[in-house]
Amino acid sequence: MSDSSPAPVLDVWCELQCPDCRTALDDLRALRARYGDRLELRLRHFPLEKHKHAFAAAQAAEEALEQGKGWEYVEAVLGRVEELDRAGESFLVEVARELGLDAEEFDTALIDGRHILIVDADQAEGKAIGVTSTPTYVIDGERLDGGKGQEGLRERIEEIADRLLAKNP
Repeated sequence: MSDSSPAPVLDVWCELQCPDCRTALDDLRALRARYGDRLELRLRHFPLEKHKHAFAAAQAAEEALEQGKGWEYVEAVLGRVEELDRAGESFLVEVARELGLDAEEFDTALIDGRHILIVDADQAEGKAIGVTSTPTYVIDGERLDGGKGQEGLRERIEEIADRLLAKNP
């Protein structure tokens, strides 16, 4: 295979008002540190109805991706889930401002709903493949449910990623 073979993809079905997703950040950081660009971590949205700000947060994360700081934004919001619980959308805009993103644009994006279709599509796809809680990981067709506990999940992801990378050095 040529050098241009695409990196294996790890879909991370996540919800920004979810304490379990915050716990998963350490695993995601470790995976990024270990694989860098050799493994593509793709944020997928699965806002849960029980969290009233999760849908707005998913849209905000999309805006952050568009402005070039997607994962940084996700980590910043997840790190302060309690503030999101309390303050809702104003907190989402505040985090954007803290990261040096265009906060006005965030505000507008949340009002005009420009990212709703992406969030809806992710949620529909998640339901179709059996995602019921967050975080859920999908790599090489295997679904790993972190909502029920994250023990051993990173090792399993690394096992699969290593196998895929060995096939396409």
